[in-house]
Amino acid sequence: MSHHCSHPAVHDAPHDASQPDSGHAVHPFDARGVARRFRHAAIFGALDALTPGEIMRFYNDHDPLPLLRQIGQYYGPRVRARYVSRTPGEIVIDFLATGE
Repeated sequence: MSHHCSHPAVHDAPHDASQPDSGHAVHPFDARGVARRFRHAAIFGALDALTPGEIMRFYNDHDPLPLLRQIGQYYGPRVRARYVSRTPGEIVIDFLATGE
């Protein structure tokens, strides 16, 4: 499965990642603990497992811009990404499954 695109996945949809909607499950995913060769497959697998309204809170040591473009191409409006933190070395992104 190959995921290539040139469009970013970060959408400006109304989603305040610092305060997830009540009732929405937030599932942590720390990419720093996954071997590099398996990261993208693990991330896409985790996103596929989300049900509408669920959030995957993604932790990484760098800003994954190519990954965000791939997610945007593959999922389109079904997954929205919102940065929680862009602190160098401590990137946190919430991925919201929209059900769209």
